[in-house]
Amino acid sequence: MIKSTENLKARDIYLNQLIAFQDTESVKVVTGIRRCGKSSLLKLMQKHLLGNGVASEQILFMNFESMEYRGMDVKAFYQYVKERVLPDKRMYLFFDEMQRLDKWEDAVNSFRVDFDCDIYITGSNAYLLSSEYSTYLSGRYVEIKMLPLSFKEFIDFHGYKVSNRKTSAGEVKKRVYDSDGEPIVWEELYEAYMHYGGMPGIADVGLVQDRVFALLDGVYGAVVVRDILERERRRGQRQITDSVLLRKIILFLADNIGNNTSFNSISNTLVSEKMLEDRAKQGKPAIQTISAYVRALIESYMFYEIKRFDIRGKEELKTLGKYYIVDIGLRNFLLGYRDVDTGHMLENIVYFELLRRRYDVAIGKIDNKEVDFIATKDEEKIYYQVTEDMTSESTRERELAPLKLVPDNYEKIVLVMRTDSTASVDGIKIQRVIDFLLDE
Repeated sequence: MIKSTENLKARDIYLNQLIAFQDTESVKVVTGIRRCGKSSLLKLMQKHLLGNGVASEQILFMNFESMEYRGMDVKAFYQYVKERVLPDKRMYLFFDEMQRLDKWEDAVNSFRVDFDCDIYITGSNAYLLSSEYSTYLSGRYVEIKMLPLSFKEFIDFHGYKVSNRKTSAGEVKKRVYDSDGEPIVWEELYEAYMHYGGMPGIADVGLVQDRVFALLDGVYGAVVVRDILERERRRGQRQITDSVLLRKIILFLADNIGNNTSFNSISNTLVSEKMLEDRAKQGKPAIQTISAYVRALIESYMFYEIKRFDIRGKEELKTLGKYYIVDIGLRNFLLGYRDVDTGHMLENIVYFELLRRRYDVAIGKIDNKEVDFIATKDEEKIYYQVTEDMTSESTRERELAPLKLVPDNYEKIVLVMRTDSTASVDGIKIQRVIDFLLDE
């Protein structure tokens, strides 16, 4: 059944990726944290199909979060779809939260073989695309990695518009307007984004803290209970059974976004700060235990790990990577909003914006200094430093110093919230964060 798509907001960055692979052999797999918009994306794709000559009878949508399909095994799933396939017609099969069904890959592979169909699935856990499944499909799938709203999408979802305005000096600046065409101070919207994050559902409940945090509480609970603890039980494994330890690790990672982190430092800090004092008799958590819990959080798309790269040695470093949380609103829900760590929060926002633009991202190490992000895509490479303020000379020198050491000629950019000049320095571009976030 196709539900109404009337009130869906556009997510063109992802929809265009699906359209690009429409009617190809590849299974289209949309992954991402709970409630980041995957189900809505499938509905947007269905709307696109209906608007381009596909009959509604050719579209089958199943959401495995629904009780309607609870208890269905893989054979019943195959039979259910088979009975609805139209002869001599191409079918478009949409399966939401596919990881809820054990051995689903057997049925999906059979659909590919037995029917004339185009398949789209979503999942809220990276286990969906485990090495076993990847091998099973032999590369016949394409992954669309979905994230919560960008700042630009956040503005659009809340009814504001962005346009360019040329200043008297000939410089083009971004301006934000409300529905009546009145200009809005973009810093106020950025502050709201920094505070509440980019979960799409926020546009429905409004920018009211109690409502937003109730929504984020639901996201957090779904990730922890359904995508981690419950999944462990379904898999018959016993690595992740301690919900209290899991929460403590979540709080640690949320509190340390953008900091160099190791499994050993997590364990030591939890013990030294007595965050695990009720487990004193059990001793310090083993490193492999911490590793399993962190891996589960990464698989659930709640946290993303970023590795360090030695720019001179041209090799990935195995130690002291960093973690960023997928939605800054989730961090504020967990820890409470604190305006003393806005620098790392800004880094967090820029990191995910680079991922949205489909860059591979690493931290750069050069001598004893660090480049915040190295963003690469195909033959393109850009070095980024991210800072809140560059009005003082000392801050300017500190942020420019690592980029000046980089020996190649790829583009180098400092992204800054507040600056008295955007003039380039020694070939290094100074760019306002707002212009970067609102860039097309």
